[in-house]
Amino acid sequence: MEFESNYSLIKNTSESAAWSSKLPQGLDLEVSHHPITMRNIANLIIAMERLKGGEGVTMGTEFKDKDLLNFLLESAVEEHIVLELESAPPASRRGAGFSSKSQYECSVTDSENKCWVLMNEAMELHAMMLQGGSSYHKVHLSLSTYVKPVPIETEARPVALGIKGSNLYLSCSKSGGRPTLHLEEVADKEQLKSISQESDMVRFLFYRRNTGVDISTLESAGFRNWFISTDMQQDTKPVDMCQKAAPNRLTTFTIQRHN
Repeated sequence: MEFESNYSLIKNTSESAAWSSKLPQGLDLEVSHHPITMRNIANLIIAMERLKGGEGVTMGTEFKDKDLLNFLLESAVEEHIVLELESAPPASRRGAGFSSKSQYECSVTDSENKCWVLMNEAMELHAMMLQGGSSYHKVHLSLSTYVKPVPIETEARPVALGIKGSNLYLSCSKSGGRPTLHLEEVADKEQLKSISQESDMVRFLFYRRNTGVDISTLESAGFRNWFISTDMQQDTKPVDMCQKAAPNRLTTFTIQRHN
């Protein structure tokens, strides 16, 4: 039995092993090394269907253009579906975010040994030199560490900083055209246990990068290259955000763990 598609039927060829299970018993298929076209492929598919007694295939010696079109469209649709499934991200990566891992109490002093102090009326943190019996004004923080999503650009560890015994957390958001540091009340702390990368809750996260023993910088996760900083000379100015090279600002801190 011959077809015009330059394909012939012979027995026991190694090149046709992949197709042998689809042919009637006792027959194998060898593909000649002529240039292959889509019409050749369609002829081959139709020839195999005829040998198997397939339904829905034109039974004359030739097939119509609409038959070829149907075969091509069916193949294209099936391939498209496979590609979409293969390219879809795993469920574990969809909606990936920052997950809270642990929490501990700490206090923070800048490189000039000034402590963070809470100014309740202004709802601000100031960095002040405390002496003797005034050390009780030092703010104690609840520092929460997070597992960061993979992949992520920085090796620093994400953290959230809350005022111990309150619902106040440090956050960074834009005000007056630049990122600024705020004390923000969080009514439901459960919201901070898992934070999506695309969520506005990222404003509560800072990347802690260690630059020495217990010495760290705190970079905003939402505004890269903006760091928590204190004024180099005055203790009447609030703790705020700055870019690392900003003059008269201190961006390195000693974070002392208390438990």
